[in-house]
Amino acid sequence: MGSLTINTFLTLDGVMQSPGAPSEDASGGFEHGGWLVPYADPNMGQYITEVFAMIDALLLGRKTYEIFAAHWPRVTDPDNHIAGALNKMPKYVVSRTLDKVEWHNSSLIQGDVVNEIAKLKGRYEREISVQGSSQLAQTLIENDLIDEYRLWFYPITLGTGKRLFGPGTVPAALTLIGTKTTSTGVVISTYRRAGRPTYGSFEAEVKEDWAALKRSSDRGSHRTTFSN
Repeated sequence: MGSLTINTFLTLDGVMQSPGAPSEDASGGFEHGGWLVPYADPNMGQYITEVFAMIDALLLGRKTYEIFAAHWPRVTDPDNHIAGALNKMPKYVVSRTLDKVEWHNSSLIQGDVVNEIAKLKGRYEREISVQGSSQLAQTLIENDLIDEYRLWFYPITLGTGKRLFGPGTVPAALTLIGTKTTSTGVVISTYRRAGRPTYGSFEAEVKEDWAALKRSSDRGSHRTTFSN
């Protein structure tokens, strides 16, 4: 069975909206579109190529699909491995408004999205990757369908914008399975789901430490010093 992976670009305060250009998504009056562009370097393209080598299929929301479909089919350079992978691999598009998808090897997912995506994981052996698609990502996180998060943290904060982890996020423990850093300070961390969170408390240890400190202080206060 394949694993469902979110692959997304994030600011340090968790914003994922419109990273590549102002025109991608200006909804909500977002004014910071294109925030990742100044941090692009050769490492970025290399790492993205490595990521796509592990992917069997893409899972996209309508907005991200339309952005990709307007650009990548026009990139025909055989040396562009990212374009080659995107144009060839199966693409599944979640949308309530689209009637058809025309990008090569694309299919619509409608109706019971959660059930359809759960079945989709059984069709592939490797990764099914969610790219961008903030609204779709929220649905998948709320229904606990994500197996891995590949998060690209950029050294920037914006304060406003759509975030990956929203109010409906299901509590989950994660295990870090890999980290890479680009020359511009982008940290790419991959986390795997590790079940439900576990909890503990330092309260008992703190109480014991204070009790030991008080005992030591009390002993010191009863000492008498004699001198000639």
